[in-house]
Amino acid sequence: MALWDRVKESASTMQTQLMAKKNDLKSGAFRDASMAMCALVAAADGTVDPSERQRVAQLIATNEVLRNFDADDLRRRFEQDLDKLATDFAFGKVSVMQEIAKAKKKPAEARAVIQIGIVIGGADGDFDKDEQAVVREACYALGLPPHEFDL
Repeated sequence: MALWDRVKESASTMQTQLMAKKNDLKSGAFRDASMAMCALVAAADGTVDPSERQRVAQLIATNEVLRNFDADDLRRRFEQDLDKLATDFAFGKVSVMQEIAKAKKKPAEARAVIQIGIVIGGADGDFDKDEQAVVREACYALGLPPHEFDL
């Protein structure tokens, strides 16, 4: 199976798993961690291009799990996290990882945050090394083994 097919299949599987847990994913910690994860993946290569912002905006608008939250609030949180990363990536990354780590107390939320990172990373068909690396780091911040997500 080609890498692109595996990425598409993995993102689709992750989306299905997220939907199954929709009713469990309503906390503020999950909301904050998921937007921090989106920002981290979008900025993983050191730049955020308009297509990455568009992918997250589309996810916010269409993802059933994220519909548990106000879309404008999610976009505001995403942009704030992106601003932190754009200002000083290393320093911003520490702050964003702290937001992600908020979901650590609930394993279902922690896994869902990683799944959202994979969905965003694979949205353009190329879940690249930089994106995989930040999602792997987020696994450690959440106390999850990266190999559980093929990272």
